[in-house]
Amino acid sequence: MIKKSASKLLPLATNTILGKPPKQSKFKTLRKFEQVIGKLSGAFGWLAGWFCILMIAIVFVDVVARYGFDAGSIAMQEMEWHLFAAVFLLGAAYTMRENANVRVDVFYAKMSARKKAMVDIFGTVVFVIPMCSLILYSSYDFVAYSYQIQEISSDPGGLPYRFAFRALLPLGYFLVMLQSLAVISRNVRVLAGDIENGLTNHPPTHQEKL
Repeated sequence: MIKKSASKLLPLATNTILGKPPKQSKFKTLRKFEQVIGKLSGAFGWLAGWFCILMIAIVFVDVVARYGFDAGSIAMQEMEWHLFAAVFLLGAAYTMRENANVRVDVFYAKMSARKKAMVDIFGTVVFVIPMCSLILYSSYDFVAYSYQIQEISSDPGGLPYRFAFRALLPLGYFLVMLQSLAVISRNVRVLAGDIENGLTNHPPTHQEKL
């Protein structure tokens, strides 16, 4: 699916730049690609939501046990930290899909749809994808070494299998990279004049004005 979509995305982008309007049928593969990636991001976003609820419950129990019964748990505290990281790493792609990431819109909010699409494509290609690639490349040895030595917590009573939590780092950024490709696809369709809305084609739902 990714290779097929990529093979259609490049000529479509080229024709768009050259001012050659493509047929609406050529958008079908790109829309399908965006929907598949969007559903994948949504599934991990759903998981991140449940992790958030679990984290709140663990924090509540930990606080009550510590201050009410003077019975703290190192494992419980570490689980709070790891769940906090999991919520952000697994929910990042979903946030990107919903276009709900934090941004300061000084000029962007006043731009036309085409100009917004060009800015989104530029930002995704120049900043997001290189950043994800760098983190994926640099985190491989980090996670592999942790798995090789079967890393556990350095504190007595801490959590085992720390490599499983470290693996969330490349997983989270891999999901962001996939969602970045869907963002590029969506904005190329906007530039090419596609009028059909997809799963991920809607305005931001969260905006902060200066």
